[in-house]
Amino acid sequence: MVSKENQAVPLATFRTRKGDAWEDVSSDDIFKGKSVIVFSLPGAFTPTCSSTHLPRYNELAPVFFKEGIDEIVCVSVNDTFVMNAWKVDQEAQNITVLPDGNGEFTDGMGMLVSKDDLGFGKRSWRYSMVVRDGVIEKMFIEPDKLGDPFEVSDADTMLRYLNPDASVPASVAIFTKPGCGFCAKAKQSLEAASIGFEEIILGTDATSVSLKAITGQATVPQVFADGQHIGDSEALAKWLKVFLQKAA
Repeated sequence: MVSKENQAVPLATFRTRKGDAWEDVSSDDIFKGKSVIVFSLPGAFTPTCSSTHLPRYNELAPVFFKEGIDEIVCVSVNDTFVMNAWKVDQEAQNITVLPDGNGEFTDGMGMLVSKDDLGFGKRSWRYSMVVRDGVIEKMFIEPDKLGDPFEVSDADTMLRYLNPDASVPASVAIFTKPGCGFCAKAKQSLEAASIGFEEIILGTDATSVSLKAITGQATVPQVFADGQHIGDSEALAKWLKVFLQKAA
């Protein structure tokens, strides 16, 4: 795998599905006149891609947009039906998924590799890049090791390249249940502070047993931030006051 920095991206056509209609998307449609982050991975629904690679880019997307990035694109040698279903499953509203089903773009990047040992056939090696008006500015290519290394193509490495001093938002999760007024208040407080969060709904995503096992509490809401248990809506209000003062 050789870096293609300062070269134009390959010319390719991506066969995408929008609703019930086919729509061909070209390289120019994606890259011309724009600043684009691309991250490419071996396959939708696979463990590292689903647990870390795509979710973190989606989480940090607002920061990337503030840094002048117009679009964040995920490329995989999968068909459009798989990619669309994966995006919905991941709730990755900030990411454009591009199905490189025939490996045309990936091959042009020199990143098409054999995953025959896994029964995958030809897939993409894991990498990321910044593309400005169709020209590759910077590439982060995973080292040539056995397996599926994930060391340099992650979202945090990309953000450090674009701006080492960029402020990274807190990773927030909140346990709620339907009809809970305090839960609604807590979510509104987070939204007012422009802090994204993942909602874990009791009865749908978790049970009261899970809540007590994780938090030691039986009431909702219960909020976590960057691995720290914040507590209920009143505790969240205190945490937000300190957090926003530090961010100011």
